[in-house]
Amino acid sequence: MVVSVRSWVANEGGKHLVLVLWLGANTWLFLRTFLLYSTGQQYYYLYKMLGLGLCISRASAAVLNLNCSVVLLPMCRSLLTYVRGTHTVSSRKTRRLLDKSKTFHVACGVAICIFSVVHVSAHLVNVVNFSVSYSDDFPALNVARYRGEDPRLIILTTVPGVTGVLLVLILFLMFTASSYCIRVSNYEIFWYTHNLFIVFYIILMVHMVGGALKYQTNIEAHPPGCLRANQSSPEQQGEELEQSEDEERRCREEAHFQPHCPQTWLWVSGPLCLYCAERFYRYIRSSDPVTIVTVIRHPCNVIELRMLKRDFKARPGQYIVLNCPGVSSFENHPFTLTTCPTENKETFGIHLRVVGDWTERFTELLLPEQGIASEILPMVQQRRYPKLYVDGPFGSPSEEVFNYEVSLCVAGGIGVTPFACVLHALLNGWVGFRLRRLYFVWVCRELKSFYWFAELLCALHHKLWQENRPDYLNLRLYVSQTDKLQSMSEEKYRPLSSRLLVGRPRWKLLFDEIGKTNKHNRVGVFCCGPKSISRTLHRLCNSARYSGTTFEFNKESFS
Repeated sequence: MVVSVRSWVANEGGKHLVLVLWLGANTWLFLRTFLLYSTGQQYYYLYKMLGLGLCISRASAAVLNLNCSVVLLPMCRSLLTYVRGTHTVSSRKTRRLLDKSKTFHVACGVAICIFSVVHVSAHLVNVVNFSVSYSDDFPALNVARYRGEDPRLIILTTVPGVTGVLLVLILFLMFTASSYCIRVSNYEIFWYTHNLFIVFYIILMVHMVGGALKYQTNIEAHPPGCLRANQSSPEQQGEELEQSEDEERRCREEAHFQPHCPQTWLWVSGPLCLYCAERFYRYIRSSDPVTIVTVIRHPCNVIELRMLKRDFKARPGQYIVLNCPGVSSFENHPFTLTTCPTENKETFGIHLRVVGDWTERFTELLLPEQGIASEILPMVQQRRYPKLYVDGPFGSPSEEVFNYEVSLCVAGGIGVTPFACVLHALLNGWVGFRLRRLYFVWVCRELKSFYWFAELLCALHHKLWQENRPDYLNLRLYVSQTDKLQSMSEEKYRPLSSRLLVGRPRWKLLFDEIGKTNKHNRVGVFCCGPKSISRTLHRLCNSARYSGTTFEFNKESFS
């Protein structure tokens, strides 16, 4: 598939520019620190003792300082949501870059792991050199207590050594638990291990306190390589030189060394304080429990939750984070809003699919009667509900649906939730947006899944027909599982029956159609669903098949 330069720049240009700048900053910092320790006069004797291990360990430490500071910024969700919502500050390109904040966080995390391996490996060489190259001339440089001391003993009896081992163990747990398979199969493991970052930063602050590496402070009085008392230059052996020339090369005093003042806190303290302040703000904001108004059981193991919270405001496409102490006091799970508060209705809602331990236990607290079979029509139950806390709302790519004149929303299964809120906004007469035409494609395995929002789709269809705008919404429903296929035979769902197709969408034909009818326009493509669908859409958005039409790809992801 031929790639269009214009489409590639629109979809990939911004994030690749940020990537190049980030890689450039890491490379510059690594080389600058490497050269400083390899050629700097203040490190002459230390470099002579440790060799390249010194340069590599310090250069990798500088890169680690940078990434340990910026890795926190993408997780300041409230700050990013504020920037996204302030259109006078952020352009659409800037807001689309903010959607990549999680990717940047992952990239910084991978860099931390890679350079931690480099840093640890270089320091293992340094520890061996401290033991083997024990200096009798400059005892202050030594970390080993005597020549030939066991390197393992040096590691386990020094502050940098012990804290370094702890940091490696914590980082290993966080990295392995962050893998996709663990996040999907057991989110709780990921959540608990990732919160070890608090301990990680505390130990990181202490890591340099030991002052194992020292620099020379009196370079003028003791030039590196000068002749000490009772020492002659090898070049002068067997030759008679003037005494004045020999005196010029002699040291005026002994070399003095002192450890570096720890610099990690200079890198980390700013972002860490910002992150802590943001978390404290979120804690205060979410400290009051919400009122659960209604719980509705939908087909295909989906639960709808309607809630009420004082002064809660949200925009279509945003998401919230739920905390239910009855399930776990420390676990927080994100869910997209399917309904937002309006002037006439203060409640807001989510749809959650019961998959995994947390959602199963949460559903048991909401609807303890498990013996009731799911029906096509939703079943409403009233009871005393568990205490529930809501943090948010937070920004997401789906907020941009209204900022294009033409948008294509593609949902797979429960991935329809961000777009349900968009449809609700259209139904409620939300104003102040540029959207003139909306293509909505929803792919499900089972026919029953469409009943989650069947009434919403029908109501919006009737509203647009009454307003003489039937072409505003182009609706296409696809059911991929053909076994025991039934139709939506109810009379009230007739508008959906005529738009229900069997099989999978033919994406190229759909993009061709949209490209021909919207030439010289920018079309926003929004996807929330399986990776197979998002990869296909991403490739099509970057292709050169559609002259004059630019498709800008936006993807929802919570995994």
